Amino acid sequence: MKKNLLKSSAVQSLIASLICIVLGLLIGYIVLLFINPAGAGDAIMTVIKNFFTYNRSETQLKYLGSTLVKTAPLLMCALSVLFAYKVGLFNIGAAGQYVAGACACLYAALGWGWSWLPCMLFAILAGAAFGAIVGLLKSYCNVNEVISGIMLNWIALYTTNMILTNVKEVASPYTYQMKSAGPDAILPSLGLDKLFSNNEYVTIAIPLAIIIAILVWVVLEKTKFGYELKATGFNKNAAKYCGMAERRNIILTLVIAGALAGLGGSLLYQTGYEQWQCTHSSVPNMGFNGIAATFLGGLNPIGTIFSSFFIQHITAGGAYVDKSMYCSQISDLISSLIIYLCGFVLFLKHAGCRRRRRR
Repeated sequence: MKKNLLKSSAVQSLIASLICIVLGLLIGYIVLLFINPAGAGDAIMTVIKNFFTYNRSETQLKYLGSTLVKTAPLLMCALSVLFAYKVGLFNIGAAGQYVAGACACLYAALGWGWSWLPCMLFAILAGAAFGAIVGLLKSYCNVNEVISGIMLNWIALYTTNMILTNVKEVASPYTYQMKSAGPDAILPSLGLDKLFSNNEYVTIAIPLAIIIAILVWVVLEKTKFGYELKATGFNKNAAKYCGMAERRNIILTLVIAGALAGLGGSLLYQTGYEQWQCTHSSVPNMGFNGIAATFLGGLNPIGTIFSSFFIQHITAGGAYVDKSMYCSQISDLISSLIIYLCGFVLFLKHAGCRRRRRR
């Protein structure tokens, strides 16, 4: 029974993910030892504990809510990468699609005064449009989706900076606050904020993201449509021979992936948690962290829920490291090491499989 359990793909993915997490924390600890050995132990434990560093349970719940607020958009970006990867495509353009979604919902809310649902749908449409461009170039011009995705990331960033300058504060580079300039666009909380010590940023974004993750799993694993998409990813020529529309499937896959990433932008900025900075000179990390969350979750939509929370937990926990002992960038360094090692999950999983076959 033990051998059968170890042969399970889910168990192998879990073991590989845990190994990468432990290795990331270990390397982070070693780096801290080199910088300042006196506080290395406390610093790495602070990263792991995150909001548990507070003593009061009310405060812990409030900051748990804040972590979940940023987990929802990260999960959407992870699902975007995962959906495309299942069809044999690498959607590195998720970062740009996320930015496009953020731009659409913010401008609709702050510039046009739309309510939350039209803003969200507009964000989904914007992300889908950027995904469609990548899909069309891939299908009809044989342009690698990685190349076109990277180019569109920067196009999305600078276009967003330009558009949102029309709805930014006069004395700062940030857009207007959603609560004051577009209150109708704030996502409803339905009482969820009370569960997290009245954290005003906790909204339906969190359960909505989980529901979508489950729907993605159902589509990919339990439907004819999902089977056709995966068959196209395995071998598009064979799929074409079997009567499947491989071009349509590629375009549709990237449209759906773009829509998911665009929704991620909506689920963050429509909570009012952040304002867009119109002087952004680099693409936000959310889309790229989604790649790590995808692989850490074992390329499974359900596993991606937990991996997205873990990555956001570690990233937020790094902010609590004692800045008198370590520079402010140390939190980013530790979280980056862990996120980087998440990319080795598949490698460790396949290595473990080969080792068991030799036995």
